[in-house]
Amino acid sequence: MKYLGVLMALILTLASCKQKEKTTNDNTKIEKESNAETSEEWTILFDGSSFDGWRYYGAGEVVAPWKLEDGAMVFYPPKERNGERYDIVTDKSYTNFVLSLEWKISEGGNSGIFWGISEDPKYGVPYATGPEIQVLDNERHSDAKNGPTRQAGALYDMVPPSSSTAVKAAGEWNTCILTVNHITNEGNVVLNGEEIAKFPVHGELWDEMVANSKFNGWDGFGVYQTGKIGLQDHADIVSYRNIKIKEL
Repeated sequence: MKYLGVLMALILTLASCKQKEKTTNDNTKIEKESNAETSEEWTILFDGSSFDGWRYYGAGEVVAPWKLEDGAMVFYPPKERNGERYDIVTDKSYTNFVLSLEWKISEGGNSGIFWGISEDPKYGVPYATGPEIQVLDNERHSDAKNGPTRQAGALYDMVPPSSSTAVKAAGEWNTCILTVNHITNEGNVVLNGEEIAKFPVHGELWDEMVANSKFNGWDGFGVYQTGKIGLQDHADIVSYRNIKIKEL
């Protein structure tokens, strides 16, 4: 009986060890699958080390006056332009997505985040077709005085931000998350963790918003459901970093 008890104890110990091993392996497998899923959901559009995946609108590789500094892409407006613009766009086009990035505007500065951009030469500039989320120093730039639809976080000239306090001051980093979903006909902007704008992205309500804006009658504006994402040259210093996208 003594030996039987020892044998039973040994069997139970081995079974317990196998169960622990199985649990550990299962947890490791779940963790790996979870990490893989997270990695697959988001695509890095800018990792702070190069302009790979970006180019000048209608042109070639990104060089000066855009520069890489401390993990960010920074635009320094040139003193002389000779009619040149330096808006940049993604190589790839997107339709339904969540775009996450950080932006920092200089004192008195202005810039913007576009989507749905067409590079057809007949348009010439990104804002001719791409709706814009405003990037602005609300305290100093004159456009902020033209109404809330021109202020930081607004769907430019169409939908104002619901909060004027969500944006941080010039010289500080803001986290902006833009969602564009043509399947559900929903768009929204989350600025520094606060949802500040919601809007349709096509259809009658969208057309009505465009008709009531400065873009009324612009051929091609806001009509491309699939297009490039762009960052604006508005002749002011601006920085962007940690840019990633999740396609829906």
